[in-house]
Amino acid sequence: MTKYLSTATSAVLVAIDMSKHRQEVLIERPEGGRRRRMTVMATKDDYDRLVEELASMARPIVVGFEATGNYHRALAHKLLVAGFQLRLISSVALARTREALHNGWDKNDPKDAQVILHMLRIGATQVYVDPLEAGINDLQELSKTHEVISKAKTQTWHRILNHYLPLYFPEIARFAGNSRSDWFLALIERFPTPTCITSLGREAFVAQAWSLVGRKVSKARLINDIFETASSSMALPIAEDAVAISMFRMIIGQGRSLIRERNRIEQIAQSLLADHQDYQLLCKIPGIGPINALTILAEAGDLRRFRHHRQFLKFCGLDLATSQSGTFRGRTKLSKYGNARLRRTFWMAAQVASRQRDNSFRDKLGRYMAGNANDADRRRKAMTALTAKMARVAHAVIKTQTEYRPFVERPGTRWKDPSLQVP
Repeated sequence: MTKYLSTATSAVLVAIDMSKHRQEVLIERPEGGRRRRMTVMATKDDYDRLVEELASMARPIVVGFEATGNYHRALAHKLLVAGFQLRLISSVALARTREALHNGWDKNDPKDAQVILHMLRIGATQVYVDPLEAGINDLQELSKTHEVISKAKTQTWHRILNHYLPLYFPEIARFAGNSRSDWFLALIERFPTPTCITSLGREAFVAQAWSLVGRKVSKARLINDIFETASSSMALPIAEDAVAISMFRMIIGQGRSLIRERNRIEQIAQSLLADHQDYQLLCKIPGIGPINALTILAEAGDLRRFRHHRQFLKFCGLDLATSQSGTFRGRTKLSKYGNARLRRTFWMAAQVASRQRDNSFRDKLGRYMAGNANDADRRRKAMTALTAKMARVAHAVIKTQTEYRPFVERPGTRWKDPSLQVP
């Protein structure tokens, strides 16, 4: 992203300090007249009045503001639709500029509006991308809702494994397997204690559990193994109709419900993006699956707006930074001044890609770790490098509209298609 943007000398500068219930507005005309201060309440009438006031000036309008939760979204969209130019002010840059201008940490809304106006004047701003106008609002809501439900599902899963099962059926935890599978929760919802299994007898249990376990290799052996496990369980002697067991089943039902909701969101996302070319290109990169591709598109929007991959790395917080003064030089590390969800998504994708075969990510990890296989610190640095590489590749495939090339990098050489090499 371009950090310093020129502003037309004839433009009216409008600085807005956003909050939940009221916005402090500071307007400066280009001819150097007195500034005008307004207080705009978070209501439709006040927002319409502000738009009409700015439109009546018959000059180019440049509006700057700091993102504040989601409270800025409604006003920003209204101003953008009205045809005004919007500039986003970095929260970190605003805080540092305020301290520099006022020689102190004192903070209040009118003072922040003055600082925003100063940053507008010198061009220390970013272009604001409105999700609704950019067409990624639905993707953002899908991605964020999927994350919320996934976190809730993980918390419920851990609660079952670490609290309920140790009390009521500790031995069955070894059959849990993948948390994405619903069959295990369906089984323990029907048979929450060993007594529920042993009281039926082997044949009756096999008949009732057969449809719950689902498609499994050697299903009969698995169900018999579960019966044998229940027969020798050390669980607490709790009756099936006890209140504690009803609470256990309630948590299991919550977990199954979250799994169904997560699967439904994934189906909606895949149907929505089935014909999206950028989505298809991202899914062909090793380690990037449907949800990771959805997150990248939702958080970054159109990656072509980043003219160079270094701008995209900085947007993700994957750029390198060093603290240096005089003869002192600190460690070079990630700045992490960027989108945390994108950074985490590329990190997870790099982890998956490094475990797959025949791709440049695994090859690069091997070269980093050559001779230092047990060095945890070196591996962490290598995975950080792979994360940045994953972001660069994602930017490259979308910007050039070419598929990921799965052949392996070689040190000191350019990538070449094996089919083009002379035997």
